[in-house]
Amino acid sequence: MQARKLAIEGAIEFTPRVFPDDRGRFLSPFQEEAFTEAHGGPLFRVAQTNHSVSKRGVVRGVHYTVTPPGVAKYVYCARGKALDIVIDIRVGSPTFGKVDAVLMDQEHHRTMYFPVGVGHAFVALEDDTVMSYMLSGSYVAEQELALSALDPALNLPIDDGIDPIVSDRDRVALTLAEAEQQGLLPDYATSVELERQLSGVPLSA
Repeated sequence: MQARKLAIEGAIEFTPRVFPDDRGRFLSPFQEEAFTEAHGGPLFRVAQTNHSVSKRGVVRGVHYTVTPPGVAKYVYCARGKALDIVIDIRVGSPTFGKVDAVLMDQEHHRTMYFPVGVGHAFVALEDDTVMSYMLSGSYVAEQELALSALDPALNLPIDDGIDPIVSDRDRVALTLAEAEQQGLLPDYATSVELERQLSGVPLSA
């Protein structure tokens, strides 16, 4: 499995080796040794898994969790194709406001790790696209917040050929600037500390 650090601090792309034969193919989307080497600590204890099915053009996000408690995610596209997007919304982060994306498809089977405190969105590029998540925390509705994926300041890489389909909740979500003004964004130092606690990484790491 190959690992690549993304433009947002703490976010990592993984590409597993694929073993095809006349029956189909086999691969391992998560591998502890590769993750630990790239991240510096083991994957969090999984508290919940999520599964979404989306038609082409659906944009989910930008979603994030109140921090604390904060939530880390390991995301995989089990069917179809999606552009998975990470946004650094941690106030005080050296990469605050930056965006990076990973194309997830059924050829390379890439996955992505989202550290505590960042925002997450994805664009479904095919019908019946299935996204699968492992999360470090359970869903608590009042702790889940959203930013507008169509905020020009974020400039998310949504192709001009996509007519975005968003939920009612996401349609009225705040912009990044509005959320920052209202004190609703995660703090960078707090997010980093929670990430360390989550994975058991020493403070000196």
